[in-house]
Amino acid sequence: MISSLRGSVLHLESDSVVIDVGGVGFSVAVTPDIPRSFHVGDEIVLHTNLVVREDALSLFGFETREQLGVFLLLIGVTGVGPKSALGVLSALSVAQIAEAVTAEDDAPFRRVSGIGPKTAKLIVVQLAGKLQAVPSGQPASVPAGAGTLSGQVVAALVALGWSERVAAEAVAQVTADAAAPATVPALLKLALAQLGPARPEQTGV
Repeated sequence: MISSLRGSVLHLESDSVVIDVGGVGFSVAVTPDIPRSFHVGDEIVLHTNLVVREDALSLFGFETREQLGVFLLLIGVTGVGPKSALGVLSALSVAQIAEAVTAEDDAPFRRVSGIGPKTAKLIVVQLAGKLQAVPSGQPASVPAGAGTLSGQVVAALVALGWSERVAAEAVAQVTADAAAPATVPALLKLALAQLGPARPEQTGV
């Protein structure tokens, strides 16, 4: 798992940035504020999440761990994919997301392109208790587990189609072994083996 990148900016688009890390260019999907804040040649550090699909590997990057944590929580919500989660973080700050969830107000999410009324309500319901609104100017509280090794594996399984509950149970079982690997790819492989050959749609998701 690529959890962070540090390098120089090679190319900027409105929704992505290419970062040169040791001579290798990594294309990372980002929120619009990042292309507006950097120029080609600038050094940049992004906290990233690698989303694994059957047909693609996609990197999503954020300037803060709090943003990454909220991204991981959002992609665990039923009906919210990585691009939609990035859209939410493009339109709302972490503090605004936490405030809306705490107030049980789905209106801010309904105003995000690609988020319908049903999905907006699910975001509020499924993130309840996972984010804590705080006074303006301070970072919102995000569960520590969202950016941990296990949290990243759970997020990867959710992205592949398993429910958060099923994914968390599988990861918990494989990490219970004291000899469990300490890297995301190895742990993901064990979790997939634990889940067996059944496809996500066969697990009742």
